This record gives sequence, structure tokens and C-alpha cells, in this order.
Amino acid sequence: MKVKVISRSTDEFTRERSQDLQRVFRNFDPGLRTQEKATEYVRALNAAKLDKIFARPFIGAMDGHRDSIKCMAKNPNYLKGIFSGSDDGDIRLWDIASRRTVCQFPGHQGAVQGLTISTDGSILVSCGSDCTVRLWNVPEVNLADSDNLSDNLAKPLAVYVWKNAFRAVDHQWDGDLFATAGAQVDVWNHNRSQPVNSFDWGADTTISVRFNPGEPNVLATSANDRSITVYDLRMSSPARKVIMRTKTNSIAWNPMEPMNFTAANEDCNCYSYDARKLEEAKCVHKDHVSAVMDIDFSPTGREFVTGSYDRTVRIFQYNGGRSREIYHTKRMQRVFCVKYSCDASYVISGSDDTNLRLWKAKASEQLGVVLPRERKKHEYLEAVKNRYKHLPDVKRIVRHRHLPKPIYKAANLRRTMIEAERRKEQRRKAHSAPGSIVTESIRKRRIVKEIE
Repeated sequence: MKVKVISRSTDEFTRERSQDLQRVFRNFDPGLRTQEKATEYVRALNAAKLDKIFARPFIGAMDGHRDSIKCMAKNPNYLKGIFSGSDDGDIRLWDIASRRTVCQFPGHQGAVQGLTISTDGSILVSCGSDCTVRLWNVPEVNLADSDNLSDNLAKPLAVYVWKNAFRAVDHQWDGDLFATAGAQVDVWNHNRSQPVNSFDWGADTTISVRFNPGEPNVLATSANDRSITVYDLRMSSPARKVIMRTKTNSIAWNPMEPMNFTAANEDCNCYSYDARKLEEAKCVHKDHVSAVMDIDFSPTGREFVTGSYDRTVRIFQYNGGRSREIYHTKRMQRVFCVKYSCDASYVISGSDDTNLRLWKAKASEQLGVVLPRERKKHEYLEAVKNRYKHLPDVKRIVRHRHLPKPIYKAANLRRTMIEAERRKEQRRKAHSAPGSIVTESIRKRRIVKEIE
């Protein structure tokens, strides 16, 4: 007679240390757990609801400027530092952890239009409407010394006066050159008071400039004549140019895919392009109801943040047509500049009401130290929610956002106008000769022409 018994060695389920987790034996035969999918669905539903309950994205405001904040820059070597420049010529270095001003950089007589940091994080470059470019030494100031701000006033290393007002500045990711945008695009060296190179293509003012993170000699600009231009410093002339129907306010390169960039446009949308193929946008990112003023990519390259004239901050997936998150407060006015923190955990916005605001990149993320078991639990709930995100109830809860009434009404009005335009085009096509009217995709519709 044979008797079947369950035999286990004590070595297999005995913990080696008291901190170890108890080993759990599981049989993955689907016939044994017929309710597994139903249980996971309920967990996904509860995870989506808990995300809404714990969504507290706003951390705090940094008050100190006396005029609207127009530009920001982050220090690649100092995680907690952020620079901001305002319309009254004031430049400040902030400590994000304590939300206090660490140092001030007085000197500009007009609005500060652009800020950027050198690759090694030692030199700050600022430009303004007073036709000057100023180079500053980034101080190593302790927080204990920041109580008396009169002692923490930095002096410029160099002041370069030029014949035109400046609108933007950006530094090479690897090198000693920086570029300014204004009546023309000027390329400067730290040690020279005159530009080493100048580019001019078109008569209008250039309003933004960004160096490519992968190729130090390539930069992209946008101008008031609705153009986006790609320059190569190794060539004597601009490389390519695309003209859109509306003006582009800012540009950001994807740090993980350096051939791609996203443009923040005046028509409420953002357009992602491949710099090698400018005749068509890769993706159109919609949701804002007013002009998009600034854009910045996350260091991971998977998301970017936008600030808009409609007084909201939105976070988009790099390949998503709609925003995954919207941030707003009652006191926040028009947002002119936004930045991701260097660890991709926070978003900083600067607005017309003289405040910088600090937000969490993930609204329901737990701040502080997270234990390993808590982290595994969060990862499991995120995976379950991702598995069932296509089902109606989970999808509805994840997508739902409370909007301010003016933005809600403006979004409805904008939706009505777009739908009316689409119906009009369909009727015109239906009552025309076959093939006489060609419907263009939205990725090509906003582009007037490409010039090489």
C-alpha cells in the first residue's frame, strides 16, 4: 500500500535571519484560484481610488520676488538649488528643501529674460532687456548663512554689453559656449566680450534657444515669425527651418532621445518633432485652453511638464496626446516658466503672482523614507492598476480631474469649436468633387512649410 504525504525540508521555509520575510509556497494552477482576476480587479479599483484620496501635489510656495517670474534654471551639480529671475531684474538662488532664498544676484536694470548654468555648475549666465549678458560665480552658501540676505549679494564675474535686448539664453551641455536669442542668435564664449558667431535667418526676433543634449554643436530656436530653426555651429549657415501657423514660445529637447524635441505653441498645443524630419510632427499634445508658455523634460525623458497662460501646470507622457496630470491653485496666475527637478521627483513653476511653487511629479507619492515592504506594495498596486486601466470604472477614476470653472468652460467651448470645424470640413468634402479636397492629418495641418 502506497501513502502519499507532503514532505518539506525545514531548510526551505525556515528564515535565515529574523528580518527576512516568511517564504510563501504558491501553486500557480489557474484552476485552484478561479476568483483571482476578480480579486485583482477589485484591488486595481481600490488602488485607483486610494490614489485620488492621497493626491496632495502642492508642497509649498517660495515667496520673495517683487515682480512676475520670467525664467528659471536648475543646477546640475546641486539637487536642492534653483535659480529664478523676475521682471524687476532680481535673480535669486533658492534652497528647495527649506524653501528659502540662499543668495541674490543684483545688477540687471530691466527684466531678466534668461538664465542658464554651465556644465560644471560653477557659472551662472543671465541676460535681460537691458542689453547685457552677465556671468556670475555660483556661491557655495550654507543655509545657516542665508538668514541675513544683505551679506549674500553676489557680484558679477563679467558684464558684456551688446546692441540689442536679449530674450533667452542657453548653455552647451558639454563645452564653454552659450547662445543668446534676440534680434539674432549670438554664440558666446565665457572669456570673450564679443560673440564668436552670429546667425540671422529672417527679420523677426528670436524668443527661445535650446542646445541639444546629445550633440553639443546643435541648437534649436523659435522666433516671432512662427518659425522653428535648427542650427549647427560647425556650419556657417542655419541647417533647417519649419514655419508653423502660430508662434512657438519655447522648445525642449528630449534628454534620452536627443534627436527629438517638443515645441510649446501659442495655439494651446505642444508638438513633438524629429529634428531629421520636420515636415510632420511625431505627436500632438492637447489639453491646455490657452497659449503654452514654457516646457521642460523630465531627466528620464518619459514625461515633460508645461506651464500655460491659462494658469495651470500640466504633465504629459512624451508620446501621450493628453495630459496625465493638471495642477492649479486659486492664487496662481499665468505660468511663465516650469522646470523638472534633477531627480524627476518634483516640478517647480514660476508665475505672474511673484511666487515659485513646488509640486510633486506624482500627486499621490509618499514623501520621506519608504520602507522596502511599502515600496513593493506600491509597485504591486501600480502594476495591478496598469493591468486593468482599460476597464471603464478604473479608467474613469484614473482620468477624472476637478478643474476650475473658467478652465472647464473654456475647454468645453474649445471642444465645441473644434467639432464644428471638423463637421464643416466633412460637409465641404461631401459636396465637392471626389479627390478635390484632401484632408490633412493634425500632425501636418499646423505646418505651413519647411525650408532647408
